[in-house]
Amino acid sequence: MRLLSRFLLWLWGWKIIGDTPVEKKYIIVVAPHTSMWDFVIGRIGFYEKGINVNVLIKKELFWFPLGYIIKAFGGIPVERSRNNSTVEYVCKIFRQRDEIVLGIAPEGTRKKVTNWKRGFYHIAMRADVPVYLGYIDYKQKIGGVGPRMILTGNYQEDFKQIELFYSDKSAKFPENFNLTPETHTV
Repeated sequence: MRLLSRFLLWLWGWKIIGDTPVEKKYIIVVAPHTSMWDFVIGRIGFYEKGINVNVLIKKELFWFPLGYIIKAFGGIPVERSRNNSTVEYVCKIFRQRDEIVLGIAPEGTRKKVTNWKRGFYHIAMRADVPVYLGYIDYKQKIGGVGPRMILTGNYQEDFKQIELFYSDKSAKFPENFNLTPETHTV
């Protein structure tokens, strides 16, 4: 799979840079997320780096035979009802597994949003796992895994570091990428 991934990235003119994290459990924040191509390029990039990433996907998509395919690509079914705690569910998965890498796009959608979802932050804090900043930059045609963050518990201060990192990354559809700090309140 790595050889095929390298070939596809080369064919499309993309490079994946940065080191592969050594921890067995962590979260990769994936941004910007404005196109379905983000998932395709990101997934291929993770294969190229040797990162077996999991993603949270609504359980309604896990019907036969699609469910088997989604699971093979690292999909974890989640119930998104209001009375269900996704954060606790994912923390339980972190406790149960010896190894898990969870990729989360905090924008939650490819459309422009006014607030990033903070689930990744709460999961990382409760599961006591580091966060890495993954990215795709369409202007430079590069992607990769950026810096490792140990969260402080102060979301607003931590988000300033996150914002600084992503401030020079170009989305496929820049008008849909929102990284304005005043919209990220706790």
